[in-house]
Amino acid sequence: MRHCSVQVRGLLTRDELDRYNALIEVGHFLENEKRYDHVAVIQKEIDILILPAIERLKEKGRQRDRDTEAYLARKAQMEAELAAALRDDDEED
Repeated sequence: MRHCSVQVRGLLTRDELDRYNALIEVGHFLENEKRYDHVAVIQKEIDILILPAIERLKEKGRQRDRDTEAYLARKAQMEAELAAALRDDDEED
């Protein structure tokens, strides 16, 4: 059985995580019984189950990118204002 990443597991809801853990347990049992045909079905169910958490992880990344972009824009604006203020001070002298 393939586990999903820790980041994805961290974004599963309680119900999703409970179902994920149960499916993993069933999958390991089937592997021990060498019932690989059924393991593939269980793995497919796990892959479907974790899709919403993967989307939540992607959204977190997109939000972090938007926050970084906004921060850099504010920083550039503050630097431009500071440079303008320094030029104004130099012109007054």
